[in-house]
Amino acid sequence: MFRKLGLAVLFLALGSVAAMAADFNGKWIGSVETPRGTQSITFDFTVDGAKLTGKITTARGEYDVQDGKVDGDNITFNQTANFNGTDIKIVYTGKADGEAIKFTRQAGDRPAIDFVANRVK
Repeated sequence: MFRKLGLAVLFLALGSVAAMAADFNGKWIGSVETPRGTQSITFDFTVDGAKLTGKITTARGEYDVQDGKVDGDNITFNQTANFNGTDIKIVYTGKADGEAIKFTRQAGDRPAIDFVANRVK
């Protein structure tokens, strides 16, 4: 009996954690302040469990989301962009905040930049 009760509590707890996970699916738009000025950036995310895929669109083109992960209300992924013939890895970390994602973006060895992307309704 105690074993069944324990399993029921475990499933309830795990279900509650999954219910608290943020919904990152869909389109998000943000503005990033860079040394070259303000850059508009669009994300189109698809979430399957803890796996994140999608596209990143900037003035420089469209890129695939790489190594995307979702953990509750946290999101992480990478982008590889080519600047003047050199590939630069850009690392994004974000946290859901209602209908927004608060991001930090680290491009190579440049200083990290914080910005917010809002869900497109």
